[in-house]
Amino acid sequence: MMDPKRILLVEDDAVTRLVVAAQLKKLGYDPVLARDGREGFEVFQKEHPHIVVTDWIMPEVDGAELCRKIRGAQNGVYVYVILLTAMDRKAGYVEGMKAGADDFVTKPCSLEELKVRLRVAERILLLQSEARHLTALLPLCPECHRIRTQDDTWMQVELYLMKTSDAQFSHGICPECFEKFMKPQIERYRAAKAAAQ
Repeated sequence: MMDPKRILLVEDDAVTRLVVAAQLKKLGYDPVLARDGREGFEVFQKEHPHIVVTDWIMPEVDGAELCRKIRGAQNGVYVYVILLTAMDRKAGYVEGMKAGADDFVTKPCSLEELKVRLRVAERILLLQSEARHLTALLPLCPECHRIRTQDDTWMQVELYLMKTSDAQFSHGICPECFEKFMKPQIERYRAAKAAAQ
C-alpha cells in the first residue's frame, strides 16, 4: 500500500541532512536517511519509498545517477523524485529531467517551498495509484461472474470489491432484468390472485 508520508532523504552533507529531515518531520513526514547516492539506492531497494528527496551533487553516485537507477528499478509503482540543488535551476533542469527527476528545490530550501513541492508529489502519486486501479484487468468468468483473485481463487464480484475497496452494495433490479424476470412473476401472481377470487 502506498505511504506517501515515508520519504527517502539522500544528502551527503550531515548538517543539511539533519535540517531537511527536521523540516520533513515538522511537515508530518517520516524520513528515512541516506548519506550518499550509493547508500540511498540500497535504502530505496529495501524501503520502497514513493517519494525520494535527493541532493544533486554527491560523491560516487550523484542525484541524477540515483534518479536513473531508481527509474531503472521501478516495477510498476511510480516514485516521485525531487532533486535538491545549489546550482542555478535553469543550468541543470534539462539534465535532471532527462535523468527522470520530477521536481527541483534550490538549497537552502524553505519549509513552505518544500511543503508545496511535497503536496504536488502526493497528488501525482494519488492520481498514479487511481489510474493503476482503473486500468487493472480482472479475469471474470462469463458464466458465473466470479473474479479470479491474485491467489488464483475465484470470488463473487461483490465480495471481491468489498474486500479490495471501500465499495458497499445495495440490491436493485435493472430495467432489462425487471422486464425479463420480475414482470412475468408479477403478472403470474396477479393472474393467480384473480383466479382465486
